[in-house]
Amino acid sequence: MKITLIAAISADGKIAQNAKQSSLDWTSKEDTRFFADKTKDIGAVVMGRKTFETIGRPLKDRRTIVMSSTGGSETEKFEGRDGVEWTRETPAELVARLSLKGLTGLAVCGGSTIYSQFLESGLVNELFLTVEPVLFGEGVPFATGFGRIDLKLVESKPLGGGILMHFERTGYKM
Repeated sequence: MKITLIAAISADGKIAQNAKQSSLDWTSKEDTRFFADKTKDIGAVVMGRKTFETIGRPLKDRRTIVMSSTGGSETEKFEGRDGVEWTRETPAELVARLSLKGLTGLAVCGGSTIYSQFLESGLVNELFLTVEPVLFGEGVPFATGFGRIDLKLVESKPLGGGILMHFERTGYKM
C-alpha cells in the first residue's frame, strides 16, 4: 500500500498556531484545492481526532478514518454524520487491515501526533508538503519523536503564495 503524508506547514514548521486552529485559517485556496484533489485521487484518508474535530465532518468522496486513543466513543459527538470510521489501531495495524481489504493507498492528513506516529512507523513513502509564507513563532509542530528519514525531492512548484514540495523516501520498498 502506498502511504502518502500531506501537510501544510508554516515557514517555521508548524501545522497550526494552536490545537484548535483549522488550516483553512492560514493556507491558500490553491493548497485547499490540491489537498481535496489529491485525497480524492487516493480515496482514503486517516487523521487524528483533534484534526477531525477542526473539520467536523467526513470528507466527501473519500473514506474517512479517524485514529483516536479512545476509539469510537467520539461517534456520539458526531451523531448523524455517516461515513467516519473510528479506530484505536496502530499505524501498522491499520495499514495491514486496509491492505488485506484491497486498499492500495492511504493519505495521512494530520495532526502532529498522527504524522509523528506514521513517520516513526516507517510506513510513509511519499510526502507532499506545502510551505505557506507565514511564521507562527510558536504552535503545533509538524511532527516529532522519530529518527532520521532521508528524502528525495521529486518536484517543487509554486502554489498560491507558498511552495508545494513532493518528496519520496529514499530506499523505500513497497
